[in-house]
Parts: sequence; C-alpha cells; structure tokens
Amino acid sequence: MPLDQSFAGRAYPPSPPYEVGREKIREFADAVGETSPVHRDPEAARAAGYRDVIAPPTFAVIVSMKANDVLVDDPELGLDYSRVVHGDQSFSHVRPITAGDRLVVELHVDGITSRMGNDMLTVRAEISTDEGELVCTGRCTLVVRGEDA
Repeated sequence: MPLDQSFAGRAYPPSPPYEVGREKIREFADAVGETSPVHRDPEAARAAGYRDVIAPPTFAVIVSMKANDVLVDDPELGLDYSRVVHGDQSFSHVRPITAGDRLVVELHVDGITSRMGNDMLTVRAEISTDEGELVCTGRCTLVVRGEDA
C-alpha cells in the first residue's frame, strides 16, 4: 500500500528530552572505532575548548532515530516498517553534542515520492537543546520497498 502523500510537510511536536551521558558517548565512540580522548576524557575535552566530552558526529543518529518512532508508529501514514531500507543519512552540526546536553528533536516529513514501485520518505530531524539552541540537523531517506520488490 503506498504511503499517504499528504504527510509531506507534516511536523511532529518536539520529543521528550534525551539526556546525553558521558558513558553513552564513550560506548558509541568505542562502537564506531573513534579513539580521540575528547570522547572519553573530560580534561582532554576541556583542553580542546569544550565544556565536557563530545560525541562523535554520527552520535546524532541515536537521538534522531529514537524520534523517528513517532512517524514509524503513526498508523495514518501506512508505513510497513518491515519493508523499509535506510537509503541515506546526513548530519549538519552547529556544534558538537556534549555530555550533559538535554536534546529534543522536532521531526519533519520533507517529502514523499514514488519511484519504480518504491516510496521514498525524506525526513528531517531538528535536534536542539531543551532550551532551544539548535545543535544539529539530521536528514534521512527511508526507502519503502514496493509489494513486488
């Protein structure tokens, strides 16, 4: 079943705050093979000009994907997640995500298109502190394979 095209342009309210912890940053840095001490050692991070340890740039995927649940779980969209393939992901950072940040995500459906029997869902995640400071913008394309794919 094709996705509801009227979802293009829809925005969801901000997510509940996600508190970024040092341990989560360290675990993520380990998982992606990032060895810089600014991801583990608060003193090294401060010496580099940050207030605390900073997350690798792709850490934003944790926060943005958690926020995507509101869209994925929206029954009106008609999304069968078992048919979804992650097509593309990018992040534009205003500043690094830092331990102690309380981040909220406002999710936007920027577009829905169909190509060769597949639907392409373009989603933008505006990641800000709970005080309103923009930290990062994430963009992803989800490909929903057609019934015959």
